[in-house]
Amino acid sequence: MSEEGNVSGMRLAIMQGESAVLDPTANLAVIREAARQAADGGADLLITPELFPVGYAPRVVRAGLDPALLPGLAQELAEIARTTGVALLASLPEVEVPVPDSGTTEQRWFISATLFGPDGVQLSHYRKVHLFGAEEQEVFIPGDQPAAVVDFQGLRLGTVICYDVEFPETVRAAALRGVDLLMVPTALGSGYSQVPQRLIPTRAMENHLYLAYVNHAGVEDGFHLSGGSVVADPFGRTLAEADEDAAVLLVDIDPAQLATARADVPYLQERRPDLYRSWLS
Repeated sequence: MSEEGNVSGMRLAIMQGESAVLDPTANLAVIREAARQAADGGADLLITPELFPVGYAPRVVRAGLDPALLPGLAQELAEIARTTGVALLASLPEVEVPVPDSGTTEQRWFISATLFGPDGVQLSHYRKVHLFGAEEQEVFIPGDQPAAVVDFQGLRLGTVICYDVEFPETVRAAALRGVDLLMVPTALGSGYSQVPQRLIPTRAMENHLYLAYVNHAGVEDGFHLSGGSVVADPFGRTLAEADEDAAVLLVDIDPAQLATARADVPYLQERRPDLYRSWLS
């Protein structure tokens, strides 16, 4: 659970923007500027969208991105965190190369998200579990681990990616591990506005946590990404919401609100999991 005695909370920044497919230099410049704005606004943490440094275009990225570039991109993201003093959650492809004598030459590609501390040190790492649509499922391998969880500045932070949050089991598992703020980099296309507008506040309320859902804006390889990034509090109230344009939004995360919500209607304590299991047998 959150560290007791911390009443100061944390200031969160979320970055919504349009990524240039296969142009990491341009995309890192956008993240760097957002981190600078976050630092100027007193933020402790910046969340960026799914696969933003390379663009959201799975087939194009798989065909055109040299995996040897990925460690360098991760180092540059860590350096952005270090030089601005703002923790940074960023999402990249992750590529496993074949093990010698394994009988396969096939690379395994994952969608991942890494949290870098304000000193540039990696704090957590996560692989997306639920791949959305034929293109992602063709290009990537699903992960199999729960939300990546780490304690940071008196709060417990969790990470999942995009479609993961649409499965109630994913968020409930994070809540049961004491997550106070669930961070969700995403690449949500147009036509699904009910996800940020309805589902995200509901997930936050039913699990008594803050939830930050951070999307792209604009068009990437012909795919229209709808913006609408949102931060919801543990009562299901929307604290910040972007339109379809690029934006950096600041939100204060208040531990007192977490405690009040959890005491008011104790969903997690009053669950009856043994009974639920019997319903499925």
